[in-house]
Amino acid sequence: MTSPLFSGPGSTRRTLFSSAGKAAAVLAAAALSLSACSTGPSTPVAEAGSSNNAAFPVTIEHVYGSTTIEKQPTRVATVSWVNDDVAIALGVVPVGVPKNEWGGNDQGSTPWKDAALEKLGAGFGSAKAPAQYSEADGINFTEIAKLSPDVILAAYSGLTEEDYRKLSEIAPVVAHPDVAYGTSWQDATTIIGKALGKDAEAAKLVADTEATVKDKVAQYPQIQGKSFIYGNLEPAKGDGVNVYTANDNRPRFLSEIGMTLAPVVADNSKGSKEFYLPWSAEKANELQSDIFVTWVPNASTADAIKADPLLGQIPAIKNGALVADSDNTLTLSISASSPLSLPWSLDAFLPQLATAANAVK
Repeated sequence: MTSPLFSGPGSTRRTLFSSAGKAAAVLAAAALSLSACSTGPSTPVAEAGSSNNAAFPVTIEHVYGSTTIEKQPTRVATVSWVNDDVAIALGVVPVGVPKNEWGGNDQGSTPWKDAALEKLGAGFGSAKAPAQYSEADGINFTEIAKLSPDVILAAYSGLTEEDYRKLSEIAPVVAHPDVAYGTSWQDATTIIGKALGKDAEAAKLVADTEATVKDKVAQYPQIQGKSFIYGNLEPAKGDGVNVYTANDNRPRFLSEIGMTLAPVVADNSKGSKEFYLPWSAEKANELQSDIFVTWVPNASTADAIKADPLLGQIPAIKNGALVADSDNTLTLSISASSPLSLPWSLDAFLPQLATAANAVK
């Protein structure tokens, strides 16, 4: 999978996801080699609201055509990020999920996923926990097949057509609707809710999450209306700047909380289906915005960015309005945002934005 973090964490998108036929790493992937070989728990879908087989069969349109799910799934496998978060947030414990090999903890998970699984009595290490497989080298077809899933969720992903065909030999696949790694968390939740027979629960989950975000953001009025660029700056690599477009969940999140994507990015990516825009370091001074947000591996990198003769000319950086996040887990929570990750991220991320906004002249 090509990671959506490419221009996120460091080489986020570029380094995080490696697509099964092409290795375009998006985040820096620290490959854990813990492949679970268990067949995973049989996971009945919890009965709630409209969750019943009466809704089936359902047909879901996506970038590679359409997928029909004949009856309510009971063995759910996921690929990429976000999809497992959404299923778990809807009360469904997957039989198998990818390890979080960038931004994850010692057990290849995240704090928000761990908390949600614990509430469902399926924390990692317990009998009901999902099996985990590595995606460091692409989609793990072998481990997924061992789990005998009856649906594979990839509403947020960068599946190639070849990936889709190979996975479809295992079970019906819910692929991304259009742009690779461009599915909003709201759309991913709605699509997955339909696939699992949980439409009503999915709609409520979206509404509740949006309300939580709105309440938190209201505490930082200085953020409102500020223009931003979310990009990837690595002075040591000398390969310029990568800035995320409106197709990416990072800029999408900042726009949703009342900020404005800088015109220089919006104009230069108009009509593009890419999640990032390469930008020459020699033209860094043209990247005009109130605030510049990036991921850095450590504080010294932030200092190097400010001191760099080219990158340091980015207006927001010159003005002291740089948000340089060195917490991989926090970066992941925004880059691959979900109804579980966003509420977790707000108390740490919003104050950083507010501090940068306070520096805007």
